[in-house]
Order: sequence, then C-alpha cells, then structure tokens
Amino acid sequence: MNDSQDVFITTQIQDGVAFLTLDRPPLNVMHIAMLQQLESALDQLVHEPSARVLVLNAAGKVFSAGVDVADHTSDKVGYMIPLVDRVCQVLAEFPIPTIAAVHGHALGGGCELVLCCDLAFMAEGASIGQPEIQLAALAPVAALRLPYLIGYRAAADMMFTGRRLSAQEAHLLGLVNAVVPQDQVGTRVEETARQLAKLSRAALSLVKQALHLGYGEWTKSMSEMEQLYLQELMSTADAHEGLVAFMEKRSPRWEHK
Repeated sequence: MNDSQDVFITTQIQDGVAFLTLDRPPLNVMHIAMLQQLESALDQLVHEPSARVLVLNAAGKVFSAGVDVADHTSDKVGYMIPLVDRVCQVLAEFPIPTIAAVHGHALGGGCELVLCCDLAFMAEGASIGQPEIQLAALAPVAALRLPYLIGYRAAADMMFTGRRLSAQEAHLLGLVNAVVPQDQVGTRVEETARQLAKLSRAALSLVKQALHLGYGEWTKSMSEMEQLYLQELMSTADAHEGLVAFMEKRSPRWEHK
C-alpha cells in the first residue's frame, strides 16, 4: 500500500489466529499515522474473543526500518515517543501469545516491536538492531527490554554500538527463537500459531501472566524512560544534529553536548 491510500496496518483472523500486518512497503518505516493505526488495531484485537494467538508480520522487503526520523524532531517527538511506548506496552501485555515473523531487517522501532512479542522467528540473511546511538539518540523500549531478554552485556553492546546483529547472532543471544530460510518464515510462524490456537485461550493467557510475574514488570519504568528521552536527551545539541544530518544525508558534526 502507499501513503495515498492512508491504510498502513491490516488485520485478519483465521481459525483463532489474528494476523496483524505492517503494510507500508517497501521498508515499513513507521510514521505517526501508521503508529496511530497500529495502536488502534492492537486495541481492537485485545477485545477480540475469537483470537487465541497474534502474529505480527509485514509486507514489503523488510519487517520494519523503524520509526520515521522526521517524527523525532522537537515539534513531534513529545507526541511520538509516548505513542511508540503505548504501542509497545499493549503488544508486550497482549492477553494472548504473540509471534513476530521477521524478514529483511528489524531496526530501531521495528526491533522494539520484535522485543515486545513472546516468540520471534527470523529469516536467514535478515538483521536486527538498535541504530539510534548513531543519531545521538536512544531506544527507550529496547533499553528496558533488552537487558532482561539477552543480559546486560549483550544489551549494552547493541545499544552503545548500534550495530546490526545477523539472524544467527540474534538466535545465539536468545533474541529470536529460530532462524529459518527466507521463503519459510511465514510457514513456520503459521504452523506455530495454529499449534497454539488449538489450545485453551484461558490457559494461554494465564501462562503469559505467569511468565510476566517471573519476568518482572518492566513497564513501571516507562514513564521515567520517557522523561529521560524527552527532557534530557532532546535537550542536547547532538540529538538535534543527528536528526538534521540524517535528513540532509551527511555525516553529523558532534558538539558532544
């Protein structure tokens, strides 16, 4: 789909499996309108009793190249960051199991969506990462989720360097459940989803609640993270220089303040 059609998120429910598709190809860069539609779609699916499993996938060449850099500017970021946080929180706390089907790349906000799913399957040749540091920015949800998922050292490596992890490295770290051939990602995810959809929705929901009790309530730190981003990060000169340099397609000139 293209921007003129104004539909960037599609949903479908088949035999207990809800499919939620990022549909702004080829890169599925998420601007504010797309994030608003994603939040609305998730809110609606939360109350869909026929859904027992949620699959998050994407049209186009990549899963998602992240949130639109143009929406990180000072006039929009105060709305955009809480919006991303709400989307990720709803996804992470979704009442039924969630599965990410990752092809191409999952970067920035795209990676954060994957981090908020219960299970994730990744295509061979795909990559995943949080490149925000290269723009003198940070990834709020990733900073909260990654240390729990892969440990502090690995999380620090991803966040400080902004490098992309290969599918194989992501699997070794426990960031994804399995790596499968590019043309088999959808099939593998659907097989897993349909296997889970045969089980009790009530039991699946309680298992998820039990896992969250063991995992810890990371969302309690969300408001503090938003303040760190909006009040401290966005007050630095380098945060603004990183965005401008990216949009002007040049190397940033850091002031280190």
